[in-house]
Amino acid sequence: MADGTPSRTAPSPVHEGPDDGYLERRTLRRGSAGPLLLTGLGVAYVVSGDFSGWDAGLSEGGFGGLAIAAVLMGLMYTCLVFALAELSAILPTAGGGYGFARRALGTWGGFLTGTAILIEYVLAPAAIALFIGEYVESLNLFGLESGWPVYLACFALFIGIHLWGVGEALRFSLVVTAIAVVALIIFACAALTEFDGGSLNDIPVDKDAFGANSWLPFGILGIWAAFPFGMWFFLGVEGVPLAAEETKDPARTLPKAMAAAMGILLLLALVTFVAACGARGSAAVASAGDPLVEALQPDGKATVLSRIVNYAGLAGLVASFFSLIYAGSRQLFALSRAGYLPRFLSLTSRRKAPYLGLLVPGALGFGLAAWSEDGARMLNVAVFGATISYALMALSHIVLRRREPGLHRPYRTPGGVVTSSVAFVLACSALVATFLVDKDAAFIALGVYAVALAYFAFYSRHRLVAAAPEEEFAALAAAEAELSRD
Repeated sequence: MADGTPSRTAPSPVHEGPDDGYLERRTLRRGSAGPLLLTGLGVAYVVSGDFSGWDAGLSEGGFGGLAIAAVLMGLMYTCLVFALAELSAILPTAGGGYGFARRALGTWGGFLTGTAILIEYVLAPAAIALFIGEYVESLNLFGLESGWPVYLACFALFIGIHLWGVGEALRFSLVVTAIAVVALIIFACAALTEFDGGSLNDIPVDKDAFGANSWLPFGILGIWAAFPFGMWFFLGVEGVPLAAEETKDPARTLPKAMAAAMGILLLLALVTFVAACGARGSAAVASAGDPLVEALQPDGKATVLSRIVNYAGLAGLVASFFSLIYAGSRQLFALSRAGYLPRFLSLTSRRKAPYLGLLVPGALGFGLAAWSEDGARMLNVAVFGATISYALMALSHIVLRRREPGLHRPYRTPGGVVTSSVAFVLACSALVATFLVDKDAAFIALGVYAVALAYFAFYSRHRLVAAAPEEEFAALAAAEAELSRD
């Protein structure tokens, strides 16, 4: 710059230039995903959360507490999705949230965001593999028992489909997701025929809790403690922008697909939550590992519908497991391609699949599942990482709106910075709420963060790849800022 002042968005001063074939060996298949496949991907990330997991929030906040938490978390995700839709139209790269934060918050902000996203997308599939094993055992499929052979089969089979190609993978995900969604609709229609409003608030009131009543049996604090479980109805939908480099016309397609997916998820959350609690009672559902099945078995005996929903629950788990593997591989691919993580992890196959980005997290996820066998703890760690990434992505939208108001925006977030500010405040609140639910999980995530940050601080930030798309965007922004000041 003319005055010698460094630009705030300037890349790290030490960037290594790759050889001429660097990016050619790290290319995804362009144009593989259209609006339908992307909408299906957004729903697939989340749909398993409708079948189980959210019900534990009833033990934290009761029906009223979880209902308020779910509404607030639904608002957070809706605001976040609109903010990400704008950012993905500006920066349609596989980096997703990391790329947005890289542009707005610099290399440190990008790495912090990308690491948080990776924590979510590596831990969540490992946890879901455990849940798949439990379903396989409970349904007596093939005479298998939950254990490492089932986890290995899950990772091997579904990573294999991803290695086959992204188009085939997303079509498979769409079919399995459609089965799960149809089953949720059938469940809601059946459960609503048994609906009893009095069953919603049948959890005993904790008279010592501040503000406790029949609708808020654990008081006002119970609402906050239920935040992480309200997130289960939407957790993962923010991963749709990770498909940007494999999307047809991403600037137009991504915003439409994200809005459609969010609309479907909001509707499914409403009917599933209300129908399950009203049909069986909040107290019974809160103590059930499979709340939808429990809601259809008032006398404890299996019915045709409860069996259908039970099998569909397995389909929902498969859909989320499969799509989260996809998201994790693309985030790892983007961070590696730009040099934030070891570069070899971003190599792609002849079918344009990031094979090491699939195999390495898959091996790690399998190892965690087989060693830990604590799905709830791993999901709590994943939620902690997710809330950090949400706050940083919302902040990125605010910063770019303030710092670069003239930036070309093919899509603009309704409400502008007000929308992303709501997402930011609620994400910070959800982050703190994770400490109310599982302090150990929060500190585990912080420990992983500390190790990753040490690697970045002492090694990788000095070896970034200037030719990577996210780095090129940042360099272009810095050059434009210099020209505007000259």
